[in-house]
Amino acid sequence: MSSGKIVGVLGGMGPDATVDFMAKVIALTRADRDQGHIHMLVDHNPTVPNRQAAILGDGEDPGPALAAMAQRLQDAGADFLVMPCNTAYVFEQSIVSAVNIPLVSIIEETIAALPEKCSRAGLLATDGCLQAGIYQRSLRSNDIEPIEPSGDDLTELMNLIHAIKAGDTSAAIADTMRALARELVEQGADAVIAGCTEIPLVLEDSMLDVPLISSTDVLAQKTVQLAKSE
Repeated sequence: MSSGKIVGVLGGMGPDATVDFMAKVIALTRADRDQGHIHMLVDHNPTVPNRQAAILGDGEDPGPALAAMAQRLQDAGADFLVMPCNTAYVFEQSIVSAVNIPLVSIIEETIAALPEKCSRAGLLATDGCLQAGIYQRSLRSNDIEPIEPSGDDLTELMNLIHAIKAGDTSAAIADTMRALARELVEQGADAVIAGCTEIPLVLEDSMLDVPLISSTDVLAQKTVQLAKSE
């Protein structure tokens, strides 16, 4: 029989990133039969209003939709919540105020996974996430300097993320993403954070000369740890 806690997943932001997260949870779970795997309840909702547009002041607030998802998952029996979308954590308060179960922070867990001696972290994330500053504040509170793409590099990064969301995970997309990550390394980054869950669909640790911290991988690892805990 399956044992442990039930995971509630706020998903669909984007769809492929959610599936990637779930696949990593399954791969990380030590089980020799179906019943040994983790019970996940998933609200795969791609109709959540655009997080970028809301942050940049040109779109509907996604908070109510995220809160409703969290409530549905709690009502269905979830013991805790995870959300494999970094940018949506700008609206974290809407979620946590709507339920009585905890929401794991992909931001805090990803920063905690940085190498111990990291003093400068490259940050690949959406323009909305960067503008909101949710990674930068936490990095600086841990005495880590964030290094961010800007100008044409940020425009290129957003183009890549949109292409990945549209299903393009080609070698050309991966090569361009790697070039953007390497630019952050050249600016002094000791590690690079893949702070958007579309990025690990094309960028791998082996592509860089410094550690790549995938927010998807980190969240999957924490999910398994919590779900299997007593």
